[in-house]
Amino acid sequence: MNKSEWQAGLSLASVYVLRMLGLFMVIPVIAVAAKEYPDYSALWVGLAIGGYGLTQALFQIPMGLLSDKWGRKPVIYVGLLFFAAGSLIAGLADTMWLLTVGRILQGAGAIAGAIMALATDVTRESQRTKIMALIGVSIGMSFYLALLIGPIIANSLGMQGIFLITACLSILCLPLVRFGVPNNMAMQPTGDALPKLNQLAQLYKHPHLWRLNASVLVVHMLITCFFVQVPVLLLNISIPLVEHWKLYSVVLVASVVCLFVMIKLLDKQAARLSFKVSLLFMAAGFLILIAQVPSWVSIAVAGILFFTGFNFLEAKMPSMVSSISPAGRKGSAMGIYASHQFFGAFLGGLLSGLLNSYYSPEYTFIMCLIVIFLLSLTFRGLTSAERLKRVTLALESHTITQNNHTELLSTLKSLIGVKEVVLDSIDAAIYLKVDANTFDANEAQRLINTHCNVQ
Repeated sequence: MNKSEWQAGLSLASVYVLRMLGLFMVIPVIAVAAKEYPDYSALWVGLAIGGYGLTQALFQIPMGLLSDKWGRKPVIYVGLLFFAAGSLIAGLADTMWLLTVGRILQGAGAIAGAIMALATDVTRESQRTKIMALIGVSIGMSFYLALLIGPIIANSLGMQGIFLITACLSILCLPLVRFGVPNNMAMQPTGDALPKLNQLAQLYKHPHLWRLNASVLVVHMLITCFFVQVPVLLLNISIPLVEHWKLYSVVLVASVVCLFVMIKLLDKQAARLSFKVSLLFMAAGFLILIAQVPSWVSIAVAGILFFTGFNFLEAKMPSMVSSISPAGRKGSAMGIYASHQFFGAFLGGLLSGLLNSYYSPEYTFIMCLIVIFLLSLTFRGLTSAERLKRVTLALESHTITQNNHTELLSTLKSLIGVKEVVLDSIDAAIYLKVDANTFDANEAQRLINTHCNVQ
């Protein structure tokens, strides 16, 4: 990547880190710290933990669509301001309902699609995979870092302090976007970056994608349930909040090691087998929490098993969505996937909060086991996708007419290495899925130029 691409990539990755860091730091803290509020209840705790997921799910696709109309940066600015306002409200809240309102407002700043599209706009086709990988790594890093430092900051500054720090971090993201990302960029074709309304219905029915959407919903429901319960279990065995990071650090390090072992053993296996093994690990974690008297060791072992399965699915599922989604429809597929992901977090908070209002934590874990079993039944029709590279070739809009679609597509399909071709007249682009080892991009561009010149 050149200097401009590195600068843009690091700036956008930093925005993700700072924003997600603030979002995740409260997750291992709320269940314990919320007891200080006068209107505390288990249901309010669940809603406060998962509330952001509801608005994230609702606004994920609309915010991406708006970035095509308003521009990428304006939408990102608006999203960051929503997130800052929600953080400020939650930080100043003196009741659980107001805290939950702040969390819901935080989620309204759903700017993931706009950030990905902006990354597409400021990078060359040949370098796009690198910048996407950089952003992807930053998301995972922010989650793990948040679990470790959240309890420490909460012990020193209280949960309100976390929210106020979060508000400051989101404001710091504004100059990163303004000055760190070039302004003189061209809006690139967005079929593989942003959702399209006319594609959503078809992709919802896709025989493999709906299984992945259901999977990510359940997985994020499970992790929300986990963090509604586990911090309280640790407190009940006399481990103060400030010490929770020690257990989380052991769990995270051990689960990452186990993840690499799983990848080595299962990466070449059928998708449904690797998914079922991952769910088996997560189920084993919940079984330990049900069957064993809570202790530092039992909770740590349960956490390692749970996060091993969670980490594998969290790494595997997005890549499968990317591989399976048709050419030119990755943006729509990922928009639907992200909406299910966040709605799962909301459901996890709501259901665990309801169960905790009337029953002991074991009933929440039993519900999680039932949901895991039901999800495993959907994997029968899931198949692994061929690993292909996505290529986007822009066209001059005046060269595209309905009459020359068929001939151009037929010509491109005949090229060695081309698996799928979609011509989008609205985007003025051709989207391809190709075998990177045999596909000749220069030859494809030459054929397009020749065809358009003839027309």
